[in-house]
Amino acid sequence: MIKKILIIRFSSIGDIVLTTPVVRCLKKQMPHLEIHYLTKPEYKIILENNTYIHQIHLLDKHPILKAAELKNQNYDLVIDLHNNLRTAQIKSVLGITAYSFPKLNFEKFLMVNFKFNILPPVHIVDRYLSTTKSLGILNDGLGLDYTIPEKDIVKEFEGFIPNKQPYYTWAIGAQHFTKRLPNERIISLIKTLDLPVVLLGGKDDVQNAEHIKKAIGSNCLVACGKLNLNQSASLVQQSVKLFTNDTGLMHIAAALQIPTVSFWGNTIPQFGMTPYYGVINSHSSIIENTHLSCRPCSKIGFNACPKGHFKCMKESMA
Repeated sequence: MIKKILIIRFSSIGDIVLTTPVVRCLKKQMPHLEIHYLTKPEYKIILENNTYIHQIHLLDKHPILKAAELKNQNYDLVIDLHNNLRTAQIKSVLGITAYSFPKLNFEKFLMVNFKFNILPPVHIVDRYLSTTKSLGILNDGLGLDYTIPEKDIVKEFEGFIPNKQPYYTWAIGAQHFTKRLPNERIISLIKTLDLPVVLLGGKDDVQNAEHIKKAIGSNCLVACGKLNLNQSASLVQQSVKLFTNDTGLMHIAAALQIPTVSFWGNTIPQFGMTPYYGVINSHSSIIENTHLSCRPCSKIGFNACPKGHFKCMKESMA
């Protein structure tokens, strides 16, 4: 009888949030299970308030050394939701049954390099859940999980009271340049909106945020680099809608059941990582330029457009 499971996903924000249905479905459908989760230290904040997880372990040393440490936990099963060399090292040391999700690297390679599409029409959440098939686990359709602790609920920010007036949030950042909507397009779109906008992002996004605010004026508030992840999520949760690139906050918004408008550049929805709401009607939309022969140019992203024109973001359309 399986009593204790280790789930592995090292990064990043969105990918980890997308694994939460696996955690929930396992625990709710097998209540006796003790679920442990291994991730990188910087992503602990995403999981530490998840009540379905018994213990979080951090990859704070070489994977082989970490696996030797975890061997004392006497796990019955590993659910590998990262599936790379480091997880292979960990599974080898633990020496127990492990199920790994299909990464579709070959299918993505064909799509990126030859625009030959054999990608299955399956969301990554369902690919994650396929690792639990032999356990009889079913997708409960309840979407993603993200819990904001009371201490991080934003009740006031620089004189702005979130629950006093409706507003939009806008996640302006992205891990790679080719996944980020240019400032000029953000500015032009904000000018068409009927509500104030709070700009969200990290410290690297402050300069862009200040440029946008200067063009918009008092109808725009900069929160980039001033809040932790949970606090940014709190502002999203209290907003009417999130405008976002293909980022972690997009998936957090989906977990919080907040509608999203997402802008897609070098990546494509067919990779299976669109906002995931389960069976709930999200009233969300995807904006992309579907008339470019160069998309997708990468499954991850670049620091500059390989073609030099960046039409995927400069001319994106519904």
